[in-house]
Order: sequence, then structure tokens, then C-alpha cells
Amino acid sequence: MIFLEAKDLLFDYIKTDEYGNTITTRALDGVSFTIEKGKFTAIIGQNGSGKSTLAKNMNALLVPTKGTMLVDGMDVSDEQNTWKIRQKVAMVFQNPDNQIVSAIVEDDVAFGPENLGIDPEEIRERVDSALTGVEMFEYRKKAPHLLSGGQKQRIAIAGAVAMQPECIVFDEPTAMLDPRGRQEVLKVIGQLNAKGITTILITHFMEEAALADKIIVMGEGKICMQGTPEEVFRRADELKALSLGVPPAVELGMELNKRGIPVPQDILTIEEMVDYLCQ
Repeated sequence: MIFLEAKDLLFDYIKTDEYGNTITTRALDGVSFTIEKGKFTAIIGQNGSGKSTLAKNMNALLVPTKGTMLVDGMDVSDEQNTWKIRQKVAMVFQNPDNQIVSAIVEDDVAFGPENLGIDPEEIRERVDSALTGVEMFEYRKKAPHLLSGGQKQRIAIAGAVAMQPECIVFDEPTAMLDPRGRQEVLKVIGQLNAKGITTILITHFMEEAALADKIIVMGEGKICMQGTPEEVFRRADELKALSLGVPPAVELGMELNKRGIPVPQDILTIEEMVDYLCQ
């Protein structure tokens, strides 16, 4: 079942310079794709490729200049759909400090459900469940500024989860985290997807993209390729032309193959590589 669908999507940023001239910058240029309900999709591309603009079109923070973005069959350009779309699609951004609005962790997680007008008793249940799900329940009375970057990002995720969306879009949620914080957040993202939440991860880390069911590769506002991680990372030369890399395990496999040591192309993670080489 298709949950998200873009059809010939265009988006222009329009601003006026100091002389009154209108400047138009095309951020998305003829983007088309589908994302199935419950699947894990990664979106990769260099800065300026249109990834974040695309993400904001997914929950009507932005609406297309032309073309169509459908969320569970609802057009984001129709203002009558905006409230329902934002209930279905939550977003988690790069900097957790920009998303936290309260001085106490549990109050912050409750903020979204309160704005939805949820009954207070149900809000309490949602907050406790969301914090337990991201392994932050014991920190519920803490001040967010006392937490690590990874912990704060998990609080931001809990805030999204408490709204009970069908889909969560993660816009580079690990970009500002250390390796430990990244692993904490990726673990939570994987657990949410396993529960059936449609998951969209925008990332610069190829090893994170390798965890997805599908990868969409963007460049200059267009989709350059899309497919399974195996299909996309098999096209390493094309990725390099877009100033993108491949996961370390894929790079290692390519080098081993050059040296006469056969390695299957579907090995994407270091763990898989270790298991294969130890056979």
C-alpha cells in the first residue's frame, strides 16, 4: 500500500533582493517516487540537493510550486488536509535543541499531544509509553539541557512518537551526534520501523542508508537513482560522481574483489563482512 507519492514535484524558493528584484531558486525539479506504508526509506544527497525541502513537503510545512505530493491519498496543497497530514506525518530535525520547548523532559514530550487536544489521562499514557520506547523514562523529571546530544534527540523522537503518527521523517537526526549518540538514535529508529511506522531517514552517512529498504538519491533537486541498498551501492562510480560515497563494508568489498578475493555485492555492513570473511 502506497503511503507517500510524489508526482512531478517542483518547489521554488522566491525572495526579493535589496533592489526589489525577484530571485527564484528551484529546489525540487520534477521529483517522482512512491513510499510504501511501513517501509524504511533513506534519502541521500549532498547539501543543496533538495533533501530537506522534500522532507518539508511530506507533511505540508511546505507545499509544491507545481506537481503533487500525496500523503495517504491526501494532497498536501489542499489546506483542508493540512491538519490530518500533520497528524499522520511527524518530523524530527537535525538539532534537538531547536525542537525542545519545555524545561522538563516529560512536559516536552506532552507538548504535541496537548496541542492535539488529547485527554490528559491519555496524554500521560502516551508520554510514559513514548519515553519507555526510547529508553528515557527514568529521565522524565530531568531538565533537557542536562542531557547528552543523543539523549536529547531521543526526547525529540519521543515527542514525535507521543503524537502517534503513521510516519516519521527524520531529517539528519544524527548529524550533530557523536558515534555513541548516533547508535542510540539509530536503534530507536529501527525499533519504530519494526513496529510498523513508515520511516524516512535523510542522512549523509552511507552506513545508515544501508539499513533502509529503499534508497532515494538526490542531486540538484532531482532524483538521480532509487532502489534497494544493494542496487544503489552497486553503482559506486555514479555515486562518486555525485560526491557521495558507499558504506565502508562496500568499499572494502570492492577493494578485496580488485585483489582477487571474491566478496558478494550484497554485503553492506561491517558485521556482514566479518561473518562472510570468517566462514
